[in-house]
Amino acid sequence: MSIGVLTQFIDSPYYGEALRGIEDELNNAHYSPLFVSGHWNEAEEQKRIQLLLDRKVDGIIVLTGKLSDDTLIELAKSIPVVVTGRQLSGINLFSIDFDNAEGAAQAVKHLNRLGHQKVAFLSGPLDHPDAKQRLHGFKKELKRLKMFSDKNLVIESDFLESGGFRAVNSLLANKTEFTAIIAANDQMAYGARLALHKAGLSVPEDVSLIGFDDLPHSAFTLPPLTSVRQSVYEIGVSAAKAMFDLINKKNPPSQIVEAELIVRESTAQSPFSMTKLSISCTS
Repeated sequence: MSIGVLTQFIDSPYYGEALRGIEDELNNAHYSPLFVSGHWNEAEEQKRIQLLLDRKVDGIIVLTGKLSDDTLIELAKSIPVVVTGRQLSGINLFSIDFDNAEGAAQAVKHLNRLGHQKVAFLSGPLDHPDAKQRLHGFKKELKRLKMFSDKNLVIESDFLESGGFRAVNSLLANKTEFTAIIAANDQMAYGARLALHKAGLSVPEDVSLIGFDDLPHSAFTLPPLTSVRQSVYEIGVSAAKAMFDLINKKNPPSQIVEAELIVRESTAQSPFSMTKLSISCTS
């Protein structure tokens, strides 16, 4: 009556929402979760999986991670496996994916409608599947809309608040012109907002800002953050429900979680002048 859950960081606001969804659904069925963290390290994830197997759990839920598809397929030969952030199928195996590329495209479309042409993108680490898909969606939509494209407007970071802060400081130090920023997750958007504030730039008067994931705190930032929503809590609930289907020898309904842009007050019409930004870049 226990399910193993491999997350990446137990203290992550993003994964915390998924864990809460899993825990609530398991509790309804009188199952207990066993949470372990892999820290985006494949060797560590494998050790944690073995720990869960040694504890004789009834199934394993894997929240994204670095384990290869082949490893997950092999694992599912011995125990039911549900994995998020993948498009993967097999016997005793079910995946739940999110349309990351479409989410990024929606963010670009929104800024384009507001008249923005020079949009910076703060990417997550590019060995992370979500980060790669979000960057791909961003670049593809820029091209489709014939918007300004410059490799200097893309900064690879780490999905953390401090990473967003450093990335914006790098853009400003390089005197890169932009009127809007898309951060590949809300945590980096929080850091980006602080860096802009310290540079004397206002959101959204000088720079529009969009995050990704729509974490609960994002509705309460100043200003409230426009963000691409994926209901992380519901992903957790769906993962637990799919696990029960596998345990009961049923086929869970296939699903890709659709993206939805939640527009709040951190985005506005593009400013007519880059004067204030230029002053900040040269100061």
